[in-house]
This record gives sequence, structure tokens and C-alpha cells, in this order.
Amino acid sequence: MGASRLGLGVVRRLPAEARPLVRPGTVPAGVVHLGLGAFHRAHQAVYTEQAIGLAGGDWGIVGVAPRNAALVATLAAQDNLFSVSTLSAADRRTRVVGALAGVRLAAADPQAVVALLADPSIRVVTLTVTEKAYQLDPAAGTLRPDADLVADLTTDRPPATVPGLLVRGLLARAAADAGPIALVSCDNLPANGRRLRGLVTQSLAYAGTPPPAVDWVEAHVGFPGTMVDRIVPASTPETLAAAQRALGVEDLAAVAAEPYTQWVIEDDFPGGRPAWDRAGAVLCADAGPWERLKLRALNGVHSATAYLGALAGCETIADALALPHLDTVLRRLIAEDVAASFAPPDGVDVVGYGDQVLDRFANPAIRHRTLQVAMDGSQKLPQRILHTVADLRAAGRPARWAALVVAAWIRFVQGSADDGRPLPLDDPLAERIRAALAAAPQTPAGAVDAVLGLDEVVPPEVAADDQVRADVLAWLTDLHQHGVRATLAGAA
Repeated sequence: MGASRLGLGVVRRLPAEARPLVRPGTVPAGVVHLGLGAFHRAHQAVYTEQAIGLAGGDWGIVGVAPRNAALVATLAAQDNLFSVSTLSAADRRTRVVGALAGVRLAAADPQAVVALLADPSIRVVTLTVTEKAYQLDPAAGTLRPDADLVADLTTDRPPATVPGLLVRGLLARAAADAGPIALVSCDNLPANGRRLRGLVTQSLAYAGTPPPAVDWVEAHVGFPGTMVDRIVPASTPETLAAAQRALGVEDLAAVAAEPYTQWVIEDDFPGGRPAWDRAGAVLCADAGPWERLKLRALNGVHSATAYLGALAGCETIADALALPHLDTVLRRLIAEDVAASFAPPDGVDVVGYGDQVLDRFANPAIRHRTLQVAMDGSQKLPQRILHTVADLRAAGRPARWAALVVAAWIRFVQGSADDGRPLPLDDPLAERIRAALAAAPQTPAGAVDAVLGLDEVVPPEVAADDQVRADVLAWLTDLHQHGVRATLAGAA
């Protein structure tokens, strides 16, 4: 017979240290989360469960998956329970989380999600839907609607996009005067709270929304900015097998993550919030310095490691960090480019933070695939690397190491590793990138001009900077002629 399945009926059989802090079904919902992926389950759900356990409150989460029907079915079959394993080189700790009060599939019943967003008992909506779901120009933050979003904003059809769901939900909430609410972006966007506010404002204008509804949103909706941090790789069969060994029952929604976790939140919640600060979150007036710290010194370095590692044939981030000289190059990127590009939060040393980041990336228990981190580069590189370049150049400083990351991305999107193996281009602008490269001369200079000419990705001041172009071209030429290993050896 197969193993028992995780669910309410087996909670008492779990090891004591693995039992949930909150029993599903006993805490009413006050939060809706859009994007029910591994990161949410290992991050915001954990903080929220701890907050409820410490301070109470009707803050159960209704998790909404935009399209992942299998995940919704799995969680529903497990009474909304799942486990999070915390992995270090020394040990593994697994605990079941009970923060979910329910799960929904937006694609199956979008109107039910709209009704949920309009429910007065819901006072917080959090999002982890990845950068591309916002449909914003990554360089300028302006709305870039596709056909589905246009239909969501200009017709009465059931909404099919995340912005469409939010706008329909807010309009329904305004019509019912259902009370204040906070929309909380937990995605890696620059000024994510302001970006989400801009997305809603632009979408309402695009839809021709009457002024009273626009005024209601302005008066009753908060958009706190955040910074979120925890490395959560995609679950694998080994993730599920290890969870079963730890729990004694099967958990088909298990996730694993590193020990480190951080959540910085601007305290702008007109309808109240869980006691996340009791669970270790940092509540502040401005998350901007924390966000720039993480985007540039962690996410930017993550992308650098992913592109150079994938080109060199490394499967995981930890494998890539074992490449000779990569650690030295990344430390120079942090110390000479990132640290000089912005003012960090008070009391934070960027180089020391970067040292901690590299230690975390080297955790052999976290098998974060380079190709997973390399996805959606057109959406990630502006805030992770190109804003660093722009700020350095505006200050009259070189951006040599950041230029290497840009060159590595260009080499990656050309589609083959150093040994000739094909590399996938999983990116919302994949066709645009391929077309630009195909139309350009088939030389490093042609590739640089093609990619720097992607005005929806590259800020105009960066694209027009001759020194940036020269630096990127020099690195790309080295990568083409010598490969990653020799390029790193020459640079270090």
C-alpha cells in the first residue's frame, strides 16, 4: 500500500516539531494571495502562519493560482496543508504550514476570484506572479497591455490576466463600498508598491473608469512596497521524497528553501494586517533602500551567476560558484559596481551583505538550477543590472563588471553554451529578441547593437552610452572567442 497522504486526518501522527501552528479551517480568511507558487508557500505563508500563531487574527490566506490546476487540486486534496523543508549543509528541518484557508483556480472561475477580492472580509491582497505578469515596460514602468489585458479592460468578458482580476475586483469593491484594502506586491520589481499603484491607475484610465470609482480606489486602497528574500528552488521528486521521509506521509505540494528569510514591508495597510512584525518581518516607512540592496546585490549577482554558469555547462547555482575565478569576479561586481551605485539602508554594508549572499548561493543543499534563474531576462535585467549601469554612468563611474553580466545575457540569448549545447530562451520577449539578433550582422558587435536596441528593456541613456557599448562588446568578444572559464581567468 502507498503512504498516507498529508491532510487534517493525519496531523496528530506527524512528528511534534513538524505539526502546523495553525489548523486550517479554524481561522477565517482575511488575505488573498495571487500566485500560489513555491516562493509564496515558503515565504509569505510561513510569516502569516507565525503571525496568527503569535498574535491571532482572522488572517487566513485564500491562495489563488492563475493557471496551475494541478497544484490547486493537490492542495485541496491535502486540506490546504503543505510542508516547507529548511535546508542547510548540516541538516534539514521540515514543518507543515496551515496558513491556507482555501485555494482557487483563477482560470477555472475568474468571477469567483473577483467576488473574493470584493469581499469586505478580505483586507490584504499579496502577489507573487513574477515580473512579466504585471505587463509593465520593465524599463519605464508604463502599461504594455497584450490582447488579453485589452479585452479585460474594455469588455465584460471574464478576466484572464492578473491586472484584469485586480481591476475588476477593485471596481466591484468600490461599487459595494466594501471597505479599505491593501495590494501588496512581493515581486522583484523596482519600487514594487508604486509600480503596482501605477499599474492599477493606468489600467483604470485605459478602461475609461468613471471618476467616482477612480476616487474610491485612490481613497481606500494602499500599495505598500516590499522587499522579499528567500531562495526557494523549484520542487523536484527528491523534494517530495525527502518530505515524505521527514513526515511519514506523502506531501505532493512540498517545497524546500534555504534557512535565510527576510521580508521588509512599508506599513501602509488601511484595513489592517497580520502581525508580521511579530514573525520577524521589518515594518518601515520606505522599503526602497532595502529593495535596491536586494535587487542589485542579490538578484543581480544571482543573474550573473546563472548566465555565466549556464554558458559554462553548470546545472546549479552552487555548481557555478565552484567555477575557478567566478567568486572573485562576483565579489568585484559587488564591491566596485553595485556598492558604488546606490545608498544602502542605514547600518548596512553592501560588501558584507554580498559576502553573505555568496555564502547562501554556495549552499549545496539548495539545488537552484541556473536555467530557472536565467528565465525572463528581459524582465529582470533592467532592475537587477541595467539600473546599476545607469546610476554608475550618471555619476561618471565605469560599470565594467555589470557590463560583463549584460554580455553574458547576450551570449545566453544567442542560444548555445560554450560546448555547443542548446540553451532555452524562456522569456516573454523571446521572439522579439530572436528577430533582433537575426536581423543584425552575425558578429559580437551586431549582437550588442541588436540587444542594446531593445528599447523596452534597455534604458535609452544606457543604450546610447559608447563606453557601456565598448565594455559589453569587449566582454562578449572574449566569451565568444574563449568561453566562460578562460574569460573569468583573464578577468580575475
